[in-house]
Amino acid sequence: MVNLAPLIAAGGYGCVFSIALTPIVRDVFRSYNVVDRPGRRKVHTYPIPRIGGIPIAIAYVFALNALRGPTAGFPLHWLQTLLSGTAIIFVTGLVDDFLNLKPRVKFGAQIVAALVAYFNGLTLNHIGNTALPVWISLPLTVFWLLLTTNALNLIDGLDGLCGGMAFWAALTFFAVGFTHGNHTLAFTALPLCLVLLGFLAFNFNPATVFLGDSGALTLGFLLGCYGIIWSRHQITAGSLAVTLLALTVPLLDLGLSIVRRTLRKRPIFSADRGHIHHMLLQRGLSVRRAALILYAVAITGGLAGLLLSHTGRYPVLRMVIGIVLVILTFAGIRELRYPEFEVAGRLLFRGEFQRIFAAKLRMKQLAQALERAGSADERWLLLVAAAGEWNCVALKWISPGGRREEVLASRTALWSLAVHLSETETIQLEGDSQSANLPPDLPELSAILNRSFPAEVRVLRQPAAS
Repeated sequence: MVNLAPLIAAGGYGCVFSIALTPIVRDVFRSYNVVDRPGRRKVHTYPIPRIGGIPIAIAYVFALNALRGPTAGFPLHWLQTLLSGTAIIFVTGLVDDFLNLKPRVKFGAQIVAALVAYFNGLTLNHIGNTALPVWISLPLTVFWLLLTTNALNLIDGLDGLCGGMAFWAALTFFAVGFTHGNHTLAFTALPLCLVLLGFLAFNFNPATVFLGDSGALTLGFLLGCYGIIWSRHQITAGSLAVTLLALTVPLLDLGLSIVRRTLRKRPIFSADRGHIHHMLLQRGLSVRRAALILYAVAITGGLAGLLLSHTGRYPVLRMVIGIVLVILTFAGIRELRYPEFEVAGRLLFRGEFQRIFAAKLRMKQLAQALERAGSADERWLLLVAAAGEWNCVALKWISPGGRREEVLASRTALWSLAVHLSETETIQLEGDSQSANLPPDLPELSAILNRSFPAEVRVLRQPAAS
């Protein structure tokens, strides 16, 4: 069983140190104008120092150092294992706070930090009871650490949000470590938890200090390390579920961002105002209330993870918990009202994909038929039939050689679409509010008509009256 007395004492020292040091560092850097200024993508309205990583890092090292001694029961060799890569991440974030490093430089430094952590013993080297070769274990470990590092950094957009998510995640890791006898995890997670508690006194809304990259990247990397320590280097369904649930909000936000940007065909790491906290603010919530709602989500995820860690003998209960969590997740995403997901949902579940597919198929068939047609009259008849399928009111073909017009309905035209084949030749579609079957890709229609009506066959004559 974990000896709590020295652990709580060390964490208490870290908390007090954080409370004492944070305002000092804040005021020093404010005097030197090292601040995060308001901007288009930012919700604060006045300059705020962004050096929160400094007091957190110092207080955390101070708290861990307080665990030294024969009575603490802490495996001290883990300090090098845990802090070696973390130190690289902290320095990288600190330099970025001052100099705004290029993304590739910052990402490269993160990879170096993950490699250092790996070769110091933080490895994911088993799936179940199956040992993984280095060429799988190494990239898997690096990927996990990069994932958590950037997930925490991306969610750092509201007062107290990133620090609060890290606090609840660290508390979850401590709880599962304590209840399962994982001394290393309990002894490394609780001090960070209490250090963050002290820091949040200055970081929660209205914040007077921000984490900065030195804080957000460091917290993300540490939490990724905790996930590896919890798994005891072995990936199982249970260990993975607890880790993912401890980091519910950051990982969910990262996943949603990747899907949204992929649907929009935008770079995955591009900036936007579509993060979960942005959507809550768009719903009219205050910064404080949005942060508290996300705290509640993080607490729910942490409690679910703790519960799952103790239900190994009850697979049915695990399944029920999993189903409930999936339902709650989808319900929450739906409440955020992302336009990308609403459109994707209509396409997938409301028959719009089938309608668009059928329309594009008809366009392809029309293009092939127009290319096979041997005369202007044949092309005209094909267009008339297509316009009828599109529920248009009228179809016109206007050129220097004459004019053809086909009235397809007695309704009054409210709009017209002109496709210019040349400066003097046009095909024109007319319709009204009932014309609901138009092709989904109008530029494609224009390209088909221009491709299917070469200049040498654009000789239009009105048919002779019988």
